[in-house]
Amino acid sequence: MKRTIIRNATIINEGRSFCGSVLIENDVISKIFEGEGPAILDTDLAVDASGLFLIPGAIDDQVHFREPGLVHKGDIASEAAAAVAGGVTTFMDMPNTLPPTTTVAALEWKYQRAAETSPANFSFFPGGTNDNVAELLRINRRLVPGVKLFLGSSTGNLLIDNQRALERIFGETGLLIAVHAEKEDVIRRNRAYYTEKYGPDLDIRYHPLIRSAEACYASTSEAIELAHRMGARLHILHISTARELDLLEEGKKALTEKLITAEVCLHHLWFSDEDYKTHGNRIKWNPAIKSVSDREALRKGLREGRIDIVATDHAPHLLIEKEGDCLHAASGGPMIQHSVVGMWELAERQIFSREEVVEKMSHRPADLFRISRRGYIREGYYADLVLIEKALWRVSADNILYKCAWSPFENQTFSYRIKQTFVNGQIVYDKGKVDQSVRGRAIEFEV
Repeated sequence: MKRTIIRNATIINEGRSFCGSVLIENDVISKIFEGEGPAILDTDLAVDASGLFLIPGAIDDQVHFREPGLVHKGDIASEAAAAVAGGVTTFMDMPNTLPPTTTVAALEWKYQRAAETSPANFSFFPGGTNDNVAELLRINRRLVPGVKLFLGSSTGNLLIDNQRALERIFGETGLLIAVHAEKEDVIRRNRAYYTEKYGPDLDIRYHPLIRSAEACYASTSEAIELAHRMGARLHILHISTARELDLLEEGKKALTEKLITAEVCLHHLWFSDEDYKTHGNRIKWNPAIKSVSDREALRKGLREGRIDIVATDHAPHLLIEKEGDCLHAASGGPMIQHSVVGMWELAERQIFSREEVVEKMSHRPADLFRISRRGYIREGYYADLVLIEKALWRVSADNILYKCAWSPFENQTFSYRIKQTFVNGQIVYDKGKVDQSVRGRAIEFEV
């Protein structure tokens, strides 16, 4: 048995911040000591965490790691390495690859590939289409977080628009339904209006006008109505508007009491449409980054519990693919290496507390998706842990691990950095290096 002790850290967990030590035996947390902990323990490794923060590893429920078929942008190995360097120990990958993950065989291929190459723990969403309901019914619900539906066009051509197929997926699969909610006919109408008025070479500032707040609200409200009618668990990905918050339940309810849950991504909490002037297409996402008032409402909604979790929608593209007008430049960008430190920076600015950041990035994702024994620092749970140090550092080309080799945070100075990351009790990231020999595991879901 391998025993590791992390000594004298400031542990942030379950709404508390306290000095303590954590004993790891093989892959699980076996004991948590408050205060200075035992003076001597027979261990294989002792980590002095004095002056460091210890948190449960972040769980990112929405990433696009590009494998198979789009590996010039990223792959499971490269983007999972960036994840653990950023304090994310578990990811859930989306189905818009080539081919798309819409069959059991395609899903099994991804799990096998991740077992061979990923230093982080992993899971994969199958995608719903107009004609794959029978395939979705074959999936083992303990092995997947849910099914992903694109209710508005996005990268990957997985748009589902057949009402009967939607009702069957909501009503028959028993899976959590995770949706990209933008109303396609509203987008088309807006696109036609602006191109007719200003021509086809539209600047990036038109992106949030085409993929508008109206498009988001219309689609989200329809998805919520369908979920209530069919009794399905609905998870709304990347909420981007103040108006959508009116559709979500007020107050910090337990997730067992919520049929409808929601996610917000770091870029919608960090940037606003004013940042298009300096960042241009580098911050082009679907749904679009919108106004300052939308950003402030999202921050408030997260604090108040209308929004349940924070994720990244990590979606790498080569910079050359981000060039051009707002209709043709690729949507999405790399975020996962900088999500935890980005949220800690917002906590440093007192927009959130550190305890809230841990709740929204570790605890609530584990609860929302009913992940077995992860997301908390608890005895008997897997030792997915992250040590954070207070230190000024700047994002630059030499410390970016994304395969696409850029970040919308380039030249941003952060106040905290990831010191070490543990996955299943093994140190996978230390002193700026990823241990490429460590492999994560497929996570399990309680149903």
